Amino acid sequence: MLKFSVLGALHVRTVSGPAEISGDLQRTLVQTLLISEGQPVSGESLVEEMWGEAVPDNQANALQAHVSRLRRKLRALEPDRPASRVTIHPSGYRLTVAEGELDAAEFVAAVRRAEAALPDDAGNTARLLREALALWRGPVFGGLTGGTLCQLAAARYEEYRMRAMELSFDAELRLGRHAAVLAELAEAHTNHPLRERFCEQLMIALYGAGRQADALDVFRRMRRLLDAELGIQPSPALRRVENAILRHDPALAGDAHATLLQLA
Repeated sequence: MLKFSVLGALHVRTVSGPAEISGDLQRTLVQTLLISEGQPVSGESLVEEMWGEAVPDNQANALQAHVSRLRRKLRALEPDRPASRVTIHPSGYRLTVAEGELDAAEFVAAVRRAEAALPDDAGNTARLLREALALWRGPVFGGLTGGTLCQLAAARYEEYRMRAMELSFDAELRLGRHAAVLAELAEAHTNHPLRERFCEQLMIALYGAGRQADALDVFRRMRRLLDAELGIQPSPALRRVENAILRHDPALAGDAHATLLQLA
């Protein structure tokens, strides 16, 4: 069995330890096949991902050579496997990846489970998302994003990471851990200043930690930023949080399970 990781630099682990996929072209080939999650990828798409505009003279032979090299590499890593992981189909090339073998697929599945979880299961949701977010070791593919397919996949996984962070903060706030998540929320808001959900959550956490003035200051700075950068006003959800803080809405200091449900 092999474990493939793309939430960070491409990493392959065997039962006996890590294995190296050497060369940018080989890594791009593996990454492109992995993000298809078991679906065939056309030869034309693979060529574009691997070489971009610098296509070799005999692209079909060049691609086939790299596919053959990858098949030999994977066969050496799994000598007892009865069939090659890389197979050729009328619609292209396919890399077989079983459940639990690709970190990105496991991460997305965990986020979807968290989205479907009940609000009163915040403890399990928080734990699930903490474990899922721990799968990230750096930028997707370690920043080696290749062509369009890999770039789109990187953006998709990154958006799932943002969603996982939002859901994780929601769960922590429902559990009343306002002060405990302040540092992480402040960092998330700083790194993604136009993402209003992080701003809402940071305001609620600050208020819950007894820092009403700081919470309102975060809103004022966000309002100025949105106007300067995008020429827009804060969303209704963000304004509702501000108004709740100004009114000392009991929901903010009351049942943590209800806080976000009532305001967001």
